[in-house]
Amino acid sequence: MTVAKRIDGKARAAALAASITEKTAALLKKHGIKPGLAVVIIGEDPASQVYVRNKKRTAESCGFHSVQHTLPKNAAESDVLKLIDELNNDTAIHGILVQLPLPDHLDEQAITQAITPSKDVDGFHFVNIGKLTAGHTSDAFVPCTPAGCMLMIEDELGRDLSGKNAVVIGRSNIVGKPMASLLLQANATVTVTHSRTKDLSKVVAGADIVVAAVGRPDMVKADWVKPGAVVIDVGINRVEKTVDGETKMVLTGDVDYDDVSKVAAAITPVPGGVGPMTITMLMANTLRSARLAAGLGA
Repeated sequence: MTVAKRIDGKARAAALAASITEKTAALLKKHGIKPGLAVVIIGEDPASQVYVRNKKRTAESCGFHSVQHTLPKNAAESDVLKLIDELNNDTAIHGILVQLPLPDHLDEQAITQAITPSKDVDGFHFVNIGKLTAGHTSDAFVPCTPAGCMLMIEDELGRDLSGKNAVVIGRSNIVGKPMASLLLQANATVTVTHSRTKDLSKVVAGADIVVAAVGRPDMVKADWVKPGAVVIDVGINRVEKTVDGETKMVLTGDVDYDDVSKVAAAITPVPGGVGPMTITMLMANTLRSARLAAGLGA
């Protein structure tokens, strides 16, 4: 029985981070420019605190100017927008990230769209979404998770995906839709599926590339997957599992890893697959922004 190659996102992210660190040092030495990343966090959501801490640590290790703005949970929307406006006009800041989810009283769309597109390193601004959809990505920012997924797919199958069928499970603005745009740009034939898709398992079974981003633990099984497919699991679900006779909370993806690895050619694990790539792609976008702002090209 063939066992799929385990795509090591941690190692891939580390190699990419080393390259970013090297390019950052060169940018500072040659042009006196240090990429600046500002992270805005509102409230004290524990998961958000962990993400922000990881982003700050990674930014500093890459040699970036890293700034964190922490606002109280009850912060007025006007105060959040005022801070974003200040960061938009701060020449030392090249990337602005507002940590989601936001407290309920804040308008997520109003806040994410207030970030100037050239500093929108999350790729959530409608200008960046439009450029991605139109295939004009030379000066656009692509959302970090799909961008990381795309690098891992290219590692396995090359940059030109002509003749490959790709199925994306999930249609979110953060992963599903931009993922489909990137796959189309690489010449794949793309199907986007979701909760309303009829005979989902049959649709997935025709795919050479499967990207699962739906938030349902272990949903994708071996009998869904075409032998030899590349499977990218974006899902991060906390579930109770019995391990060595002990029940505990563990992280699991949208793909049943043990089952699917019996048929796939390559598969990302959870954790240690897509997750590490997401934060590193944020750094890649911030470095690009700094270079573009200086007229140096991406």
